[in-house]
Parts: sequence; structure tokens; C-alpha cells
Amino acid sequence: MRASDAERESVVERLREASAEGRLTLAELTERTEAAYLAQTHGELAQITADLPGGAPAPGPAAPAASQGRARKWIVAVMGDAKRTGTWRIDDGIGAVCVMGDVVLDLRQAEVRGREVDIVATCVMGDVKIIVPDGVDVELSGVTIMGDKKVQVVEAPRGQSAPVVRVTAYVLMGDVKIIGDSRAEPIKRGWFVWSEWWQERRRRPGHGGYEIPDRRRHRGLH
Repeated sequence: MRASDAERESVVERLREASAEGRLTLAELTERTEAAYLAQTHGELAQITADLPGGAPAPGPAAPAASQGRARKWIVAVMGDAKRTGTWRIDDGIGAVCVMGDVVLDLRQAEVRGREVDIVATCVMGDVKIIVPDGVDVELSGVTIMGDKKVQVVEAPRGQSAPVVRVTAYVLMGDVKIIGDSRAEPIKRGWFVWSEWWQERRRRPGHGGYEIPDRRRHRGLH
């Protein structure tokens, strides 16, 4: 049976809940969200949530975002380097500070427990690089003096409710960059039953999708 828009949105909401429960990384949430919008049948929607408790839910209203109310976690580099990569947990906001140093934040394998990632980046004569999955919605604001701030991420097609990464940058003689998968070292990803039709549909003319590495190569499959 063909899937309705309401059923797709319901699955997207279930994916957000699974992310908040720590069951999906930011990269997995982004990929499955896009797959949900590209699904055409009930069976395809069910595949996307098959490994989550409760499977595909019935259509229903979206739950309000929970207020975190916790202190911001700070990552600081002064005349040195600081990196946060691999699997880690984001419960609340992140602060990144570099003074004559470099900070790298790789969010792709992070478990994001809220509805969005909120980052405040302060950079003085240094660099802050934030790596995100292509397909997220990046909002960049702030002030730059004798420096640069830029986004190099392929965002989701218009009309899709993608995960949000909000960055407020304060830059003095430095750089703050947000880059996507296509510009970063690839990470290991899972290969699921829905991966074939998802990748095929996202490359169709008019979708505006982005090229990604074949996930099977990262698992040694051919």
C-alpha cells in the first residue's frame, strides 16, 4: 500500500525519538530521515524503523521538544589542538573555544539527545572545524572580524524536516567552518535493507541529492 505524507512524518518523528533515546547517531538519523521522505510504500517505511522498538508507528501529532536545561559542555584549545570525534553523547549545548589553536568537532557518530545541536564557537587566531552529515539543516550566525566563517554542507531538499545544527560563531583573525561528509574523511556506516532503494531514489533528477560513498565498501562488502 502507498504511504501517505502523514505516515512519513510519523516515521520521521519516531526517528527523532529514537535519536533522543540514544538509539541513533546523527548520521543515522539524517540518513533514515531522508529515506523516510523517499519511501513510497508502507513496507519501505517499516524497513526504516524495523530495528527500533515499536517499529513503524501510526500517524500522530508531533511531540514537543524537551527542554534540556543543562550546562553547555566546553571544548577548549589554547595554543594547541582539541578534537572530539567517534562515538560520543550530546545532551545539551556545546561550546568550542580556540586561542591560537585548533578545535575539531565531528558530530556524525554523536548521539544527539535533543531536537537540535546548539554550538557556540569562539575563535581567536585559530580554527574551529565542525563535521556534520550531508543532509542536515545548518544555521550559522555570529560576528567575524578579520576572519572567516562558512558552511560547506549539502543540505536536505526543500520541504524535508532534517536534523538541525545551529552554530553561533565569534571570530577574530580565525576561521569557523562547517563541512559535510563529501569534504571529510568517510566514517564506517551500516548497510540496511532500505539502503539500495534509498540511494537509487536520491540520485534521480530533480531530487537534488548528493553523492555519497558506497556504504558496502566500508564494511568490506562487494
